[in-house]
Amino acid sequence: MAPHDLRRPFKRPLISDQERRRQHSLLRQAQNRLDAQRHARFLVSTAFSLSSSQTLESHEKEELDVLEASKLKGAEARKWFAKQLMHPEWMIDIPQNLTNDWFVFARPSGKRCFVVSSNGTTISRLRNGSILHRFPSKLPNGARTKEVSSGSSNSYSILDCIFHEQDQTYYVIDMVCWRGYSLYDCTSEFRFFWVNSKLVETGACDPPSYYHKYRFGLVPVYSCDQSGLCSAYSVPVSYVKDGLLFYNKHAHYQAGITPLALVWKDENCSQYVMDTDNKGQVPNQQQVVLELQEDGKLATCDDPPMEFGCLDGSFIQQSDLHSGYLLRFAIGEGGLVLVDGKLGKADLKYLGKANRARASADSFSKVVMFQYSVRHSPLIIDDLLGSVSSPADQESETCDVEMDG
Repeated sequence: MAPHDLRRPFKRPLISDQERRRQHSLLRQAQNRLDAQRHARFLVSTAFSLSSSQTLESHEKEELDVLEASKLKGAEARKWFAKQLMHPEWMIDIPQNLTNDWFVFARPSGKRCFVVSSNGTTISRLRNGSILHRFPSKLPNGARTKEVSSGSSNSYSILDCIFHEQDQTYYVIDMVCWRGYSLYDCTSEFRFFWVNSKLVETGACDPPSYYHKYRFGLVPVYSCDQSGLCSAYSVPVSYVKDGLLFYNKHAHYQAGITPLALVWKDENCSQYVMDTDNKGQVPNQQQVVLELQEDGKLATCDDPPMEFGCLDGSFIQQSDLHSGYLLRFAIGEGGLVLVDGKLGKADLKYLGKANRARASADSFSKVVMFQYSVRHSPLIIDDLLGSVSSPADQESETCDVEMDG
């Protein structure tokens, strides 16, 4: 056991590009309120109607109503569902006012999915749109029993979960809708309160039974002060940890990538800090998956997408590549050239097409900033602890963290 030296607080540079995105995202959610109830019904309808075994269609639909969504197939279904979950950016700098404005919790290792209960059954869909499980549960309207289905037959609930294989448990990291009431436009502070107060009431956290095939588990959420951060990082939990998740307390549930949720890892709280290949090995060169655009440009999944370069037309034709394909590249010896926190140049080496089950390209914060930084100048736990500790706290408190080796 070794105490962390907190005498030298983390020195914050001038406002970063990620901090600008955080501020812009807070302004945008205040100005543009989502039609949350309609979107929630939309998601429930598609969760039960899309078939993961259907074949590929060529069109891409950007704006869909419920009827159109029910007709999506193959890659279209996967792409649509990939956009419905709220995906965190990777932490590449420390947010301002981390202590007062953010929550932190240990992320469970496992399969990220939506769990939807409606019409007397429960279904979970992975981030690529494929069905993980269809099962009875004690969630509202989640099984064909009088007890579970009491109330409106149109009632539905949507949970953001991680399925943890080791104990066959769905750990709930967020709540999107409860008994037909949409939480999209509620702050994470309110959503976390509802998760903890409502889920236990239903018996969803009880052990499995005939009408409740999988247990649902709660994740300990802390305010991101020194004590909370230390607890999330070092206190044992019932699941295998896969890094830390940070949520801005004022953030709404935003489909897609958002800078108001952040993920951070090191070797003490995650088995895989650096990306691995299909054999579980860390490749010699950092790899990135990018989407091929119509004009030959290579882009991330961000909105708007970040361009990494452009493929020659003759190479595209010879390799039988098409717009929308996900392609894998290695970052060569030239590395990445960053200008003011943004990508200026990338030395890319083409490796081939990405796995077809994959729904989207990598994000800029993951591939460029976090994965590149972790190989060169990683953001470490001492930096995080220093940023949430005042000088007085640093003199009086230390945080014991069990380190490997």
